[in-house]
Amino acid sequence: MPTLTSHVISTRPRRLFTASLAATLLSTGLLAAAPAVAQNFPSKPIEWVVPYPAGGGTDVLARTLAESMSRTLGQPIVINNKPGAATSIGAAYVAEAKPDGYTLLSADTATLAANPFLYRKLPYDAEKSFAPIGLTVRFPLILAVNPQVPVKDLKEFTAWAKAQQSGQSGANYGSPGAGSPHHLATALFAQQTQLTLTHVPYRGAAPAIQDVVGGQIPFMFVDTAAGKAFLESGKLKPIGVASARRVRGFNTVPTLNEQGLKGFEAYAWQGVVVPAGTPAPVVAKLHKALHDAFNDDNVKARLIALGLEAIPSTPEEMAAYAAAERAKWAPVIKAANITVE
Repeated sequence: MPTLTSHVISTRPRRLFTASLAATLLSTGLLAAAPAVAQNFPSKPIEWVVPYPAGGGTDVLARTLAESMSRTLGQPIVINNKPGAATSIGAAYVAEAKPDGYTLLSADTATLAANPFLYRKLPYDAEKSFAPIGLTVRFPLILAVNPQVPVKDLKEFTAWAKAQQSGQSGANYGSPGAGSPHHLATALFAQQTQLTLTHVPYRGAAPAIQDVVGGQIPFMFVDTAAGKAFLESGKLKPIGVASARRVRGFNTVPTLNEQGLKGFEAYAWQGVVVPAGTPAPVVAKLHKALHDAFNDDNVKARLIALGLEAIPSTPEEMAAYAAAERAKWAPVIKAANITVE
């Protein structure tokens, strides 16, 4: 299984459980009971809640994984889109569901890492309301500009952005919404480069990208799933990758770290969770189905086509990753004074 080290997940051979998780289950007697408890699960269709509209990257990913997992589990997995309130509507629905393994949630950066610091009150607890099944993918982020912006690398972009600050509130940038990973990445970027930038939030990635392409706003961080076609066609100009390494399909685009922004790293990431209190044997069975899906050739091909980075993990590793992300983004959100009502 992947191990978490400074937000970088390795690709070493994976196992179903880490030794510590197995030891915990054994000490509580759950490991021995697992075969009996999980034997009849699932005996009916499973509901997978996607807290975003149908047709987006999260929805496509969930449907791709669900198709493979349903074959493994022997029951249909039905996608239920419950968008709104930066994933809080769908998250609250799953948090309140019966903890029996029949209600899954696509949980992401917003759900588990950012929302606790963006909202004064949430209808769920990011740390206590869910039991993790495993991480799924990261959406690499790329700093991209309208082709008419006269820059080609980070140095030129920074100089251009500083020039926009004279007598103004700084260069405008777009995002899929306040508190989105794209927004947080730009807030972190502004803090590390000491730039003054003005956020223009949109309702989704598509309209934000369209306005960068149309020249209404000059730049934004785009994820590879939503921006791939525009970057490949030249309608968006890539400046730098926010990942630790260069991204498949955009190998000629250097990372921001390579260009001098040391330690800069930001992703939109996702995983799967169930309500807290779901029996460990059921979690184990769901985890195995998710783990097996990443070995499905159809899933592999689909993820490559979408420009997504697979990061399958154990439940323990997902919990640790989410905690590390909360620790990372909390000070960024506070420093940028980002709030969502």
